[in-house]
Amino acid sequence: MNLDRFVPTIYQKSVLDIDYTKLKKTGIKCILFDLDNTLINAKENSFDKKIEKLLVKLSKDFKLIIVSNNFKKRIKPFCDIISIDFISFCLKPCTIKLKRKLKKLVFLNDEICIIGDQLISDVLVGNKIKVKTILVDPIGKDLKVTGLNRYLENRILNKLKDKNALERGNYYE
Repeated sequence: MNLDRFVPTIYQKSVLDIDYTKLKKTGIKCILFDLDNTLINAKENSFDKKIEKLLVKLSKDFKLIIVSNNFKKRIKPFCDIISIDFISFCLKPCTIKLKRKLKKLVFLNDEICIIGDQLISDVLVGNKIKVKTILVDPIGKDLKVTGLNRYLENRILNKLKDKNALERGNYYE
């Protein structure tokens, strides 16, 4: 197994710790955000005020898209609050829906980054489509459907730690 495809470009504690000014300077124009446990706790129904304020600010400089494996009825209310686009039931790490959406937006790969809390459904998918990837720590407890991904992720993390490639809590830009 090629473990490199699970290594993010950047690893930060949360979306609030990312240097978006630096991202903009490197040419990023479009940010794909995972929703559950990246922007909000998977069991919450509203944005934390800090997150909402961040997204409103970022929407002035970047095209923002929520990219989630969850259903439209879960994602749409969040996106309506701050008028941002979304892809629901994305089926990450499958890239079909994501590629279809990005093709319509005409951004180059080096102008896009994806931010999420999972190696398999966020970092892997970003590396598969050759965009910058940013891993953040999960905000809260996962839903049961995420259990298999987390089990596999922990096995991958252990192998990456052994190779000194990635370790939870050792953040980098």
